[in-house]
Amino acid sequence: WALTLSSKWSKSRSYCTTLAAMSLSLLSKPSVGVCARPARAARSVRVMAASANRPSWFPGTTLPSHLNGTLPGDFGFDPLGLGTDSERLNWYVQAELQNGRWAMLAVAGILFPELASNIGISWPGAGVKWFEVPDFKFYAPASTLSVVAAFLFHWVEIRRYQDIVNPGSVNQDPIFSNNKLPDNNTPGYPGGIFDPFGWSKGDLATLKVKEIKNGRLAMLAFAGFGAQAYTTGLTPLAALSKHLADPWANTVWSLDLARL
Repeated sequence: WALTLSSKWSKSRSYCTTLAAMSLSLLSKPSVGVCARPARAARSVRVMAASANRPSWFPGTTLPSHLNGTLPGDFGFDPLGLGTDSERLNWYVQAELQNGRWAMLAVAGILFPELASNIGISWPGAGVKWFEVPDFKFYAPASTLSVVAAFLFHWVEIRRYQDIVNPGSVNQDPIFSNNKLPDNNTPGYPGGIFDPFGWSKGDLATLKVKEIKNGRLAMLAFAGFGAQAYTTGLTPLAALSKHLADPWANTVWSLDLARL
């Protein structure tokens, strides 16, 4: 009995010694958990430092990690997290760019004809309010013009979508073989015949930021034009003239809708 107890005690001591040796060995080696924390902390510091050096839409806020500042006009504004999916982010980038360009054309198409009409320039349709244009009698029925426009838009948008999915796949004009866009262009910035002034050969990065800023401003402006037309029935320059004639009486707060 004594020999059996002694043998068990010896085995227990040997097991404890092995555990102790393993513990000392683990402590003497770099621990994954211990080393990972400083590494993660260092990466966090670097990310925070990079964010601090970037322009932010609201200074002092933590910029989202999926917006790293490489996109034109990226100021870290994504409160809904729409850009967390990289594929959707690419689509949103192109959607914002195209909508901004159309908004710039729309704002110019509203302001300049109104200004030209006010200074006495006449043409068929001069003086027609921009939101009453659908009721104006054109040189062709509105239904015919809508069908032609839908066909042309369909052709252009399908090819633009193909370029987004497979960049460079539609660089060659299928009808006019002499027209070919430059190789290695990026979706949304085709260059070539779409850059007649050669601006892309200069500081293209700065021009991209300027374009997206003006596009965002134009989208807000067009939304304001629409709200203004709905609430006052006035065009932008007419509303501006009315406000300048009596700035204290003619404001947004003088509208019945604003007082509701």
